[in-house]
Amino acid sequence: MNHLFKALNDPTRRAILEMLKEGDLNAGEIADRFHMSKPSISHHLDLLKQAELVVAVKEGQFINYSLNTTVMDEVLKWVVQFTKTKKK
Repeated sequence: MNHLFKALNDPTRRAILEMLKEGDLNAGEIADRFHMSKPSISHHLDLLKQAELVVAVKEGQFINYSLNTTVMDEVLKWVVQFTKTKKK
């Protein structure tokens, strides 16, 4: 879970997740929306993959990225447990 929170801690990575919410994108399409180098975007995508927040599928010359909503669901379940208070 440490990888997950590290990945979510960065505004660029959160912006990438927001973009992927709208649909799958390849690395070039993601990089075109930022003012940074493609290697920097690749680094952010690698961290998102390590955290299992995105899934990468190679299609021809391109790698398409999509959200892994399963991990998001698991994190939400974990966080929600702390919002439930015991009545005395």
